This record gives sequence, structure tokens and C-alpha cells, in this order.
Amino acid sequence: MTHAGQVDDQTLAAELVARMDRDQQARTREPPDWDEVAAVDAENTAWLAGVLDRRGWPLRGQVGEQAASAAWLLAQHADAEPEFQRRCLALLTEAVAVGEADPSNLAYLTDRVLCAEGQPQRYGTQFWTGPHDTGGVGRLQVRPIADREQLDERRAAVGLGPFANYERHMIDSYGNNDG
Repeated sequence: MTHAGQVDDQTLAAELVARMDRDQQARTREPPDWDEVAAVDAENTAWLAGVLDRRGWPLRGQVGEQAASAAWLLAQHADAEPEFQRRCLALLTEAVAVGEADPSNLAYLTDRVLCAEGQPQRYGTQFWTGPHDTGGVGRLQVRPIADREQLDERRAAVGLGPFANYERHMIDSYGNNDG
């Protein structure tokens, strides 16, 4: 039994955070080396799969809030392994249901999986600059969203702010490539 803020598995928590840091370092290099990003993602995906096989989803009561979010980030960036992302989505859904994971992380992973499957997203978290076969060099835009009229209600239910604010943030942060 742990008390609020206490971490049961310090070793796993530290490794999750270290892997998240490597993930972010690879992505924030100027310019990013996408081969390095892909290699980091592949290594993290294989490692997280082993963790899931041995012990299940890293719950925040076991590894702490930061490391639990790190586990989500590694799953979020496992785009090369859509079946693995779907597995993570199921485990994260269970963790959220018992209060052991952040519902907003579940929203992001839900949208990521839906977009990978060619379906409209639910929470409006995923943007892109176009399909890979066009080089992804168009204007930054939100991926298709299901039931747009209820979007802000769904976002609020998982702790996300209004979509218009998020969309403005995404465009301000990542800009548009106009050619």
C-alpha cells in the first residue's frame, strides 16, 4: 500500500522518465533527425512491451505521476506498431477506470489509434501536415473529428480545454508550411 505521492517501483519509474527524456531530446533537436527518432521509438516500444508482459500498465500509484505519463508518451510514439498502441489503449483505459492514469492521456492515445486506423478522432488532439505520400508538407491542420458539435464536451470530460484554444496553440507552436 502506498501513500499519496509515494512510488512503489523506483527503478521502473526512473527508467520510464529516462526513456521519456531521450524521446523528447530526439524530437526537439534542430533539425530533428527522424532516423534517430524512429530508432528511439523502436527501442522504447520494445522495452515497454516487455514491461507490459511482465507487470501490466505502469500505474501512477506504483511509479508516480511523471513516470505514468512517461509510459503514455512512449505508447503515444509507438506509431510503427499500431497493434501495440491498441494494446496500450486497452490497458490505459483500464488504468483510467480505476483512477490510476490521466484521462487526458487516454484521450490523446484514443485519437492517435483512431487516426492510425483511418477513423475520425474523438478529442481533436491530432494534427498533421498531410499524408506521408505527399511528403507531409501542407498546412498544419486538425485530423478529421467525429461529432464536432459535442467536441468541447468530450474534451472537458477528460480534463482538456476548449478545442479552439488548443487549435490556436498548435498553430502558434508548430506553424504552417505554406510551401
